[in-house]
Amino acid sequence: MSIQLKVGQRIKELRKQLGLSQEALAYEADVDRTYMTDVENGRRNISIKNLEKIIKALKVSFTEFFNNKEFKKV
Repeated sequence: MSIQLKVGQRIKELRKQLGLSQEALAYEADVDRTYMTDVENGRRNISIKNLEKIIKALKVSFTEFFNNKEFKKV
């Protein structure tokens, strides 16, 4: 599985835990809704700057974000 897809799936998982729509998360992160859709579906190579904005909007730290079984696989 590509890193883009892993990141996208993690964003989607955390977004759903918060009960947010893609549109609401995109608004909170100050990114376009269509961009958020592409990120969640692994179609974007997200920048660190945008990843930081999204992680902040998800109200987690980078450590919490990457503390997931998919990121621990070698």
